[in-house]
Amino acid sequence: MKYILAFGFACSVMLSSLAQESVVNSFLDGKSVILISASQAVEPVYSWQEIANEIHAALVAAGGDPVAYYELEDVVLTEGNQRAYAEAFSRRLIRNVGVITRPANGNFHIHLAPFSQDQALVRPGQGLSAQANDLSSFKTTILNLIGNQPSSNFLVLDVPEFPTPPTGGTGATTASYFQQAPLNLNVFRLGVLLSGAAGDEGYLNTFRQDLFGKTPQQLQAEQLEERQGLERIFGDNYPYEVAFLTESSSNQQLIQNRIQFMLMRIEGRETDIMRTMGVSVPSDRDTNRIVVKFYIKLLVRNELYIGAEWDADPDWRKALANFLSQISG
Repeated sequence: MKYILAFGFACSVMLSSLAQESVVNSFLDGKSVILISASQAVEPVYSWQEIANEIHAALVAAGGDPVAYYELEDVVLTEGNQRAYAEAFSRRLIRNVGVITRPANGNFHIHLAPFSQDQALVRPGQGLSAQANDLSSFKTTILNLIGNQPSSNFLVLDVPEFPTPPTGGTGATTASYFQQAPLNLNVFRLGVLLSGAAGDEGYLNTFRQDLFGKTPQQLQAEQLEERQGLERIFGDNYPYEVAFLTESSSNQQLIQNRIQFMLMRIEGRETDIMRTMGVSVPSDRDTNRIVVKFYIKLLVRNELYIGAEWDADPDWRKALANFLSQISG
């Protein structure tokens, strides 16, 4: 048994090395896009564009060909957004996705992974990661991440480019937002996917500056608190049947289980969410306020119902109670 375990460990190390070698090779001979999430609650403050300007030369010097920079929060804002970015990356023949995070502790972290060729963009267990305490050290870290290896990338960009986000294309418009409540909530079950059950497509969210670095114990505690909070809120505000889901399923499987509706959640800047959903933004709106907005997805027609009244709130519990009370009242 000891020999079997040792052999299994050796295979694991070998596979990890092969995966890292694959990332290095594609980085040195292919296009990359960089997604950045930067906390604005730490000094000195850097916007995501400023970080891109600072680290672009280091990525190029390391042998990469970073052809576009985007803000991570826009990419993961909705399923439609993430799908649209995936389609755009496929069209541009992107081979790698780099994710740079600066959380509230001020550190800088980079994760470089192969583009998954689907909506997930990157998958767990793949890629290279490194971090540094300050921006100057971070540039050196990037230079050392790949190692001193020859690059096949030529005619690379001297300055970072910030293309128009692809979320105005087909990926973002395949679903329609309706400012009303859906019909037949009393007939079919409402599915509620618990945190941590979204599978690979939710992995990219873990690099957001406000979520990055949480331990499994912290996440597990938050999931338990979420489940308990959800049950209380639904009990007080929703009179129809609910199905709490601990793992993701296909639409066909959900419909077979009488789940025609799914509760969906967006967390991000309020103005971004309002524009995405086609809601007019008041002139006095705090553009930096981070809120949670719930809505319902009708699976059979891919229609999204956000309710007649705008009910987003920084506290997800209030946002959910507001939403449930208006759609079931």
